[in-house]
Amino acid sequence: MSAVVTGKNLIAGRWHSTNGDRFESRSPSRQSEVIGVFPTGSPEDAKRVVAAARDAFPAWRRSSRIHRAELFDNLAQIVKREADNLAQLMARECGKVIGECRAEVIEGLHMIQYVFGTGRWPVGDVLASEIAEKDAFMRRKPWGVVAVITPWNFPFAVPLWMLGPSLIEGNTVAFKPSEDTPAIGQRLTEMFEEAGFPAGVVNLVHGGGETGEALVRDADVNVVLFTGSYDVGHRIQQLSAEHYDRIVACEMGSKSAVIVCADARLDLAVNCALISGFKTSGQRCVSAGRILVAESLFDQFAEKLVAAAKRLHIGDPLDAGNFTGPVIHRGAVEKVEHYNALAKQEGATVLLDGGRLSGVEHSNGCYLSPFVYRMAHRPDARVLHEEVFGPHLALIPFKNNEDAVRIYNDTPYGLSMAVVTEDYRAMRLFRDECEYGMGYVNLPCIGAEVHLPFGGVKKSGNGHPSAAGLIETVTHKTAWTVNHGTEVKMAQGLTTEIEGNSAQ
Repeated sequence: MSAVVTGKNLIAGRWHSTNGDRFESRSPSRQSEVIGVFPTGSPEDAKRVVAAARDAFPAWRRSSRIHRAELFDNLAQIVKREADNLAQLMARECGKVIGECRAEVIEGLHMIQYVFGTGRWPVGDVLASEIAEKDAFMRRKPWGVVAVITPWNFPFAVPLWMLGPSLIEGNTVAFKPSEDTPAIGQRLTEMFEEAGFPAGVVNLVHGGGETGEALVRDADVNVVLFTGSYDVGHRIQQLSAEHYDRIVACEMGSKSAVIVCADARLDLAVNCALISGFKTSGQRCVSAGRILVAESLFDQFAEKLVAAAKRLHIGDPLDAGNFTGPVIHRGAVEKVEHYNALAKQEGATVLLDGGRLSGVEHSNGCYLSPFVYRMAHRPDARVLHEEVFGPHLALIPFKNNEDAVRIYNDTPYGLSMAVVTEDYRAMRLFRDECEYGMGYVNLPCIGAEVHLPFGGVKKSGNGHPSAAGLIETVTHKTAWTVNHGTEVKMAQGLTTEIEGNSAQ
């Protein structure tokens, strides 16, 4: 067992403990294991981290963009050195199996490397002017202070999706990691400090909803970046509407799906469905809660899927031989069990009756086995429309591809989708008619890459995708026009005479 982490907040380059309330981070695989004890940030703490970021902003904005990029290169070397330790800590704290944790560390590293590369990219465009003597430019400028509020299920990569673009563009940051994975958030912040980022550029405050709300309420925050539930994201948007210059980028959940067409390769489709539904115990925002299956293929597909799901190894996340680990905490166990029961109440035909796992290996953790059921699509079925965030999977038959589009779109969410087909015309139909932010063909509906935008539509997002797509959100575009002539000439033929009746 590793030493218990002593949690602290980082404000203007100094680490602060607290004499106030504290909370524990416990391992979901071993509820008796305390990962660390962390300060519950007060509204005053939140105000202090925002003030520190505001004070650091002018100097950071004026610094060389290439210098900022070099600091990210420093950070990349630290992440490479610490990759195994980070993966071990992540597996213990959030319960993802060690292979997934290693992959997440690599994903975070890729984001750092991507940001480093953008350091030498153009920061705008040179445009033609109507007037020959003028040069016209579009330049991007940073907004100022960015509040970064991140989830537990990707405690390393998702913060870097947000921190990387924000910082390289010249913003400063007030960072609040999830209260379920504060140790990873603190370790990431320590690495920014070790990489040489100046005091006040990255500030850390721990805590739950009250701490996050205090950050959002602060008028000195220019941008709020959030990944989490719709309810919290909607609250952030409501509070931010009170600030005239506030930009908000929210990614807020899904009811994602894999569509298995009649011509699909069966083994490929089953593999895509298993990975989409049960990797990370169904606790990715892009996890599939629904598999839409062509009627002609349904019985074969369901039989193979259930047989494969029964063989999945579920257990200690530090064991690389396990397919998945626990859900995040007891509250998540109870939520999934509630939806399993609701599916039965709403008329589902249960194909695999999952639930809490018993036995010595699972007795001290939050382990659930897959729950799989068949249900015809109904607009009034809550289990087909609400996000469960666990190993709970509906198999829904459809008649034809147009019917599949209708079923897929009939949720309030639109984050991720995948289609398994050999028909290029079907691919185009789903590409154009389904409502999503990320689409995949002959793949699971998980598997984001950092150089692509990550976000969704409807209740899943508000048009400001994360990762590479975030650069447009954390900057604003300015027009800059320079006259190289010795007299004023105006566009649109506007006269510049200031005497006589011809003046305009």
